[in-house]
Amino acid sequence: MQTIVKFFGLAFAICVASGPISEAFASAKKAKSLYRGRTITILVGYGSGGTYGRTSLLLAEHMGKYVPRKPNIVVQHMPGAGGLKAANYAANVMPANGLNLLMPPEMSVASAVLRPTKVKFKPQDFHWLGRVFGQNNAVVIRRDSGVTNWGQMKTKQVIMASSGKGSPTFLIPRLMNSLLGTKMKIVTGYKGSKRMQLSVEQKETQGGAMGWVAWESGRPHWFKDGIGPNGKSIALPVAQSGYTPQKGIEKVPMIRDLMKTETDKQIADLLGSASIIGRSLVLPPAAPQWLVPVLRKSFNKVVKDKKFYKDAYKRGLEVNPISGPKIAKIVSDLMAAPKAVQERGRKMIFGK
Repeated sequence: MQTIVKFFGLAFAICVASGPISEAFASAKKAKSLYRGRTITILVGYGSGGTYGRTSLLLAEHMGKYVPRKPNIVVQHMPGAGGLKAANYAANVMPANGLNLLMPPEMSVASAVLRPTKVKFKPQDFHWLGRVFGQNNAVVIRRDSGVTNWGQMKTKQVIMASSGKGSPTFLIPRLMNSLLGTKMKIVTGYKGSKRMQLSVEQKETQGGAMGWVAWESGRPHWFKDGIGPNGKSIALPVAQSGYTPQKGIEKVPMIRDLMKTETDKQIADLLGSASIIGRSLVLPPAAPQWLVPVLRKSFNKVVKDKKFYKDAYKRGLEVNPISGPKIAKIVSDLMAAPKAVQERGRKMIFGK
């Protein structure tokens, strides 16, 4: 009798252990059928010249070889509202058949918490595949504006370029204006970091708040000859948004550290979440659940590819990946921000 019990116990254990393997095999088989001779589209909510455009093209060139049946991958741009136009479309209109992916705006969480009537998606409902890289957003100002530190903007107005209200280029200056007393004038409507940098170069505007990698790779000559207050660079970073200092600008003040109350620090942390989300890739909420582990596996492989790394650095991009499940957990936690933080953030940034 004991022998029979042991036999059935062993058989049950084998069945349980083989369950996930069988599911993974079945998912891979379905994925092969789905992607045979097909094309995957990556939707991007910004123009083609910035770090979103370059990162999406990089993924399009390399990721296909790690997806079952090696489908072709192309990039589609839908700029508008700081990336929210594309994110809203992806969550509600874009076909959820596994052939369409989104590179979500880095301010997805901040926008969803602070602008719930404008954001038509829940970041935690996206299926996060992984992140290529993250970066702090840096407030960069032309030196000839007369500003060499963030405190001087309390008395001197600086004109800032912005892509829209869902972008750090809008949210960060508004946060600093409301909670730190700066006097930045925000001009919206620029289609991506490349256009914003051009506006600063042509002196239409005097600065902007965007990813440090975007600044450094887009206009590297601006930051030569010293980026400190006493340097001679064309432009300099005066503040940065994130959780820890960005490599290369470690001495630039962290916005969260400038806040006086714990509530205001938490508001700054919502905006700092952009450094975690970065340049990620997601499936829309209604996409088949079985496909998520398949594409996460493909994403994890491409961000470990030496050729991918090499091509990234050639384009002025970084590679510091975070896995899909880890991002999903962080996003879920951030979306649970205390009500007091959400309400004060909305009032301070949007006056509501």
